[in-house]
Amino acid sequence: MLNSLKLTALSIGLVCAAQASAENLTAVTFGGANKQAQIKAFNEPFEAKTGHKIIAGEYNGEMAKVKAMVDTNSVSWHLVEVESPELSRGCDEGLFEEIDPSVAGNPDDFIEGAIQPCGVGFFVWSTVLAYNADKLASAPTGWADFWDTEKFPGKRGLRKGAKYTLEFALMADGVAPKDVYTVLATKEGQDRAFKKLDQIKPSIQWWEAGAQPPQFLASGDVVMSSAYNGRIAAVQDESNLQVVWDGGIYDFDSWAMPKGAKDQKAALEFVSFTLQPQQQKAFSENIAYGPANKKAVELLDPKLLKNMPTTPENIANQVAMNVTFWADYGEQLEQRFNAWAAR
Repeated sequence: MLNSLKLTALSIGLVCAAQASAENLTAVTFGGANKQAQIKAFNEPFEAKTGHKIIAGEYNGEMAKVKAMVDTNSVSWHLVEVESPELSRGCDEGLFEEIDPSVAGNPDDFIEGAIQPCGVGFFVWSTVLAYNADKLASAPTGWADFWDTEKFPGKRGLRKGAKYTLEFALMADGVAPKDVYTVLATKEGQDRAFKKLDQIKPSIQWWEAGAQPPQFLASGDVVMSSAYNGRIAAVQDESNLQVVWDGGIYDFDSWAMPKGAKDQKAALEFVSFTLQPQQQKAFSENIAYGPANKKAVELLDPKLLKNMPTTPENIANQVAMNVTFWADYGEQLEQRFNAWAAR
């Protein structure tokens, strides 16, 4: 009887130890269809493999939340999904831990720019012009049409922020995609972008969460909107929402680790898992974002590639997000934008 009790106690102890060693990891992302694709491709398989529970949080990219946690030494997130300008700026400001690039494996397997000092890009996406073909008599072909309220009357959706919005305004004003950041780096170019925005300000319906543009377009609240390409592709089977690739802006979304995050070894194990070709393939099968790991591309059905932002025909007339520009000018332009939007 005594031996039996000892064995039972030992068994319970081992179970408790196993549970204690399997940390809960909080990975905060931009939500919506992107989050659901991550749960299927990353979170659930990783949980099954390791026993670590992934708690999927959401935010809208507010770096103030990360800064507040770091400044007060109360970091509750293990990983956070960030766009490249925020990754660069956050790294410079000491908001993120530096990450050993070996977590990604062979750097030659990744699209150039994916591996950064404080993070690793795990997919490529584009902000594009989207429209509901059921609601328009003719199809827009670029940002000049987006600004043409006579030919295309109705509300327009734009992300509430300077980033992307100012680039689109300059392209609508005739600036070639390759010249956008050269022009925007000048005082005259910045004034030009805001003056162009003045033209359609009464027609703008702002959005902040990536799930909103498809909803606005489907309901007819807006006739066109900037949108994340994957969010549009996710609803194309049940709608007539379409994408204009020309003039889109492509970027990486990366995993970053807030400074002072706990359980860093387990968190990096998760990051490494999400970068494996099979997991990258599974993610792109669930949402039309391009894999950061090039080895995943050859695993994908060619029919899926037509909706990826990185295929040659789709990327030809797009703009690469200029991380250095937004790291240098982002704070002042966002302040100017907020003051302009509030007027």
